[in-house]
Amino acid sequence: MVTFPVIGVVGGGQLARMMSGPAVELGLELHVLAEGPDVSAVAAVAHAQVGDYRDRETLRAFAAGVDVVTFDHEHVPGGLLEELEREGVVIHPSPAALIHAQDKLVMRRAVDDLGLPNPQWRAVTETAGVEAFADETGWPVVLKTPRGGYDGKGVLVLRDAAALPAAESWFTGGELLVEQFVPFSRELSVLVARRPSGEAITWPVVESIQVDSVCDEVLAPAPGLPDDLAASLTAAALRLAESLGVTGVMAVELFETPGVGVGYLVNELAMRPHNSGHWTMDGSVTGQFEQHLRAVLDLPLGSTEPVAQHAVMKNVLGGSNTDLYGAYRSAFSSGPSAKVHIYGKDVRPGRKIGHVNALAGPGEPLAAVRARAARVAAILRDGMEAPSTNQE
Repeated sequence: MVTFPVIGVVGGGQLARMMSGPAVELGLELHVLAEGPDVSAVAAVAHAQVGDYRDRETLRAFAAGVDVVTFDHEHVPGGLLEELEREGVVIHPSPAALIHAQDKLVMRRAVDDLGLPNPQWRAVTETAGVEAFADETGWPVVLKTPRGGYDGKGVLVLRDAAALPAAESWFTGGELLVEQFVPFSRELSVLVARRPSGEAITWPVVESIQVDSVCDEVLAPAPGLPDDLAASLTAAALRLAESLGVTGVMAVELFETPGVGVGYLVNELAMRPHNSGHWTMDGSVTGQFEQHLRAVLDLPLGSTEPVAQHAVMKNVLGGSNTDLYGAYRSAFSSGPSAKVHIYGKDVRPGRKIGHVNALAGPGEPLAAVRARAARVAAILRDGMEAPSTNQE
């Protein structure tokens, strides 16, 4: 009798939810440790339990029922993961790798050690250290909490010395990260998957467009990106994955800086499927969620070839419309070829509640693909009426 492995995902958000489809298709059993009974993945996963991932015994009991542990987020205390690893629990990515996504100071030191391009940065324990850094690099500077920040949270831009009093409350005894403010041209991302036996593969470099510090749109591949720069970014992502011992999917977020240094700087790392990779669900031969499952099981990785010349991912953020299903007829009529992914979350203003993927037809320009994705997302967000004619 052939048995299939059980994968345990710590965290019940939309990333765990979107792993469930590929898991079912591959015959894998997915277990989720969810933060509450109403989080995104619970409705989509047959084996979901509610528990505190910060509690040692809860985490140990969850791990005992699965073959490998992986993550929907990076917030599990590293000390607990190290204990489980010593007890024989298989964890991907390992605590030693995951720390580089959990702690921005650790990540900055690792990027420096590898000789990859970092913004200028420093660990500081008081505002005087921030001011001394700015005296050397110039204002503005960016103050970050090393742990826990995402979507603009834990980030404070200080324009000049007059802003320093606003930063006083950020210092609570530990080190913070201060970085130079980077005048970048756009944000890029490289998604890489690596399995424990060493095989690694990337998807094309994409452009990630942020609105109010939240990913709004992803363009794949990044338009107008020089081939040599794309090759350098891909090589950097593969080097990071290999050197840090990453297993699973990792997103390397970057700033493009034309004419400055090597043309890019490393921004952040995420060791899990990532918003900048949602386009792969419909736009590449193997999507990031299937690839993550393959990688953590040390299975051969799937092809990452795009299936269209252009792919666009448009996030759906909570807006005036609370009846998402009620908007389906209009949304689907407006973009029959667009693919809608909804996360099962209550609608709140600005909250990520889903995304739309749109692929280019033969000879279709990127602008038309973007317009289609934006139109469908707007209908879902605002409940707009469908156009009177098909705009495909």
